[in-house]
Amino acid sequence: MVAAGQITTAPPLSVANGDHRGGATYLLSLRGAQRRSNSEDSRDGQILPGAQPIPMSLRERSDEAIPETTQMNKQYYIYIMTNKRNTVLYTGVTNNLKRRVYEHREKLVEGFTKKYNVTKLVYYEVFDNIENAILREKQIKGGSRQKKIDLVDSMNKEWRDLYEEL
Repeated sequence: MVAAGQITTAPPLSVANGDHRGGATYLLSLRGAQRRSNSEDSRDGQILPGAQPIPMSLRERSDEAIPETTQMNKQYYIYIMTNKRNTVLYTGVTNNLKRRVYEHREKLVEGFTKKYNVTKLVYYEVFDNIENAILREKQIKGGSRQKKIDLVDSMNKEWRDLYEEL
């Protein structure tokens, strides 16, 4: 196994090896980019569909020099919504809060929010990392109803709709 910071090289990807074909996925690992077909099963969770091969200039450097995927400037949100009478609570995660709340408000999404008329955004948090946003969503969903109410009260005592402020 290659330690972080250790310089490694991988054989360059070439057109002659078929690495240019569409529909291929690449395994991004400590050893560089390796081509795999879409039909291969990945149990380690490292295959990124549609990933581009790492340029040779980056593969020749240490693993720390390889930038994260294109999530670097994205923002992610966890949010809590309710109905007009504040009797129902819904917690979700998204990368576009304004669009997602609009979808709930206009009932474009089948399921819980449509069934229970959940249309009012009362709480949200912003994250730079999707994994942290998902962990926070799970933490909130795992909490009691009273903990969710206290969370909303801490930011929005009047339980006003925050959608227009986005």
